[in-house]
Amino acid sequence: MTVRARSTVLAACAAAAALVLAGCGGGEKADDAGAGASPGSAPAALGPIPAIKPADVKPLVGRWVGTAKDFFQFKADGTGVWVRSGQKLWSGTAIPEGGGKYRFSWQGGDPKTASYWGVSLSEKNTKLVFAGTNQTYTKAVAHKGKGKG
Repeated sequence: MTVRARSTVLAACAAAAALVLAGCGGGEKADDAGAGASPGSAPAALGPIPAIKPADVKPLVGRWVGTAKDFFQFKADGTGVWVRSGQKLWSGTAIPEGGGKYRFSWQGGDPKTASYWGVSLSEKNTKLVFAGTNQTYTKAVAHKGKGKG
């Protein structure tokens, strides 16, 4: 890869990160989480978050680590966070769409359609791809028994 190509890739990643940060309001308040990210979309377009079955999100549960020192972490109830450098970039609910795809709640509601604000799992659930940046995350290994004793 040439220096120019690397610069272009880095610029694209920086632009995507800036869009994500601008769109989520830094993750401080769920009500403002998507302000400005989708111009023209009214909050009325959001539906209530559906009931999440633990079986539907089981493959997603755990911590998924990226190469940019960021991670996603999901619980059995479908709630999750995206954190980078100690800052919460998103928090909400992963809503199953089927086929290993999940859309993220937005502004406290369900956008009802797939968008760049979601993830998909690989066939064997070993990799997670965030559609917002097209970056791949790997599942962190749980260290059972550490810290006891």
